Amino acid sequence: MEPITIILALVGLGVGAGGVFVAEKVRKNNTSAKADKIVADAKKEASNILLKASEEVKKDEDERRREAKKAETRIAERENNLDKKLDDLDKRSEKLRKGEDELESLKNEIREIRGKQQDKLEKIAKLTRDEAKEKLLAMTEKDVRGDLLGMISKLKKDAEQNAEEQAAVILLAAMERLGRDVAAERTVTALPLENDEMKGRIIGKEGRNIQALQRATGVDILVDETPGMIVLSSFDPVRRQTARLALEMLMKDGRIHPGRIEEVVEKAQKQIDKEVVKAGEDAAREVRVVGLPPELIHLLGELKFRTSYGQNVLQHSIEMAQLAGMISDDLGTNTRVVKTATLLHDIGKAVSHSVEGKHHHIGAELAKKYGMSDEIAHAIEAHHDDIDATTSEAMVVRIVDAVSAARPGARNISAENFVERMRDLENVATSFDGIDKAYAISAGREVRVIVVPERIDDLSAIKLARDIANKIESTMQYPGTIKVNVIRETRATEYAK
Repeated sequence: MEPITIILALVGLGVGAGGVFVAEKVRKNNTSAKADKIVADAKKEASNILLKASEEVKKDEDERRREAKKAETRIAERENNLDKKLDDLDKRSEKLRKGEDELESLKNEIREIRGKQQDKLEKIAKLTRDEAKEKLLAMTEKDVRGDLLGMISKLKKDAEQNAEEQAAVILLAAMERLGRDVAAERTVTALPLENDEMKGRIIGKEGRNIQALQRATGVDILVDETPGMIVLSSFDPVRRQTARLALEMLMKDGRIHPGRIEEVVEKAQKQIDKEVVKAGEDAAREVRVVGLPPELIHLLGELKFRTSYGQNVLQHSIEMAQLAGMISDDLGTNTRVVKTATLLHDIGKAVSHSVEGKHHHIGAELAKKYGMSDEIAHAIEAHHDDIDATTSEAMVVRIVDAVSAARPGARNISAENFVERMRDLENVATSFDGIDKAYAISAGREVRVIVVPERIDDLSAIKLARDIANKIESTMQYPGTIKVNVIRETRATEYAK
């Protein structure tokens, strides 16, 4: 390359660098001037903002001072008003105190005047205040006693008439709404034999089969009493039913020997037990009684095999519970208690053959034992007349028991037996001295005895009732209880001439 060219290039580079330096310096000067201007403008704007802010703060402070002054003025006015009211109250209280003093002085004067008047009256009447009060009360009582007795007698008579009418309406309505068979089925205790050969097979060699049957079932089996029949005898209806079922199974199967008998009896016991539980559950479900313990369900089911004068006890209890529910709804009593008590009222009959006592007392003890309430236990125990019914629910149970058992056709008892029983009751009563007349009423549930008042006094009448009841218990057989009612009446007669 030529030297001149190199020189020119170096000169160009120097000129270019100087131009760049000059341009950069000019740019820096311009930027510094702009920055100074911006800072100056910002300071001016800040001073304006501070001035405006100080003016607003001053205005707010002046406004608050004015509001505070107004508030002070209002408070001062209120204080003045309160002071005036307090002054008025002080003046009124002073007047009231003066009025009370005057009133008290007037009361004292009136007391003095009344005391003087009372002293004068006591001197004139020659009676003290207490004596006059007693005399006035006695005169008033004497005047109004007759009217009160008449009013009470009338109200009592009206209440009795209305109660009888209302009770008749409720009973009739409940009986019309309930439709059941009049006579329930009877428990079968006799089995027919196909032939004499079957009788021999049941007896077995040297009586081994019949002894095994009696030992396994606990039932007496009579094969020679009635031709062509086997009669089962036992105080326990469930055992009797078990023996009946076992004999039917054995006669149908044909294999009769001691080993087979034990097997069949065990099978029959299980089947009867299931039938008992199912009968109890069905009965409770039919009358809508829930929550009974399993023990009571089982005892209730056993009533299926118990009869009272031909009336099935379980069907009788179901019928009673349905009647009781209707009557309880009309009377407003506790329907749950009534239906539970009526369903269980004869539960004692399920164990009466093994427990000593009357079935209604046994039933109440069983109900308490298995967690039933005192109201239910009392209603069960009071469904016969030897226990007073102290609750409305117990009275409903007693009524429906009489309605279900005493209606015509409910129990298979002949007219001759009925008349004979009534005659026996009356004869027992008239066998004692001092008896004028005796009547068996209420289907034999009550004996009404009329005594000679000149020979039997009141204390003797009480003893006579107990003696008649004891003789009935020892000489007669009857269901339920019999009420002995001894009546002693004295009449005084005079003639005005």
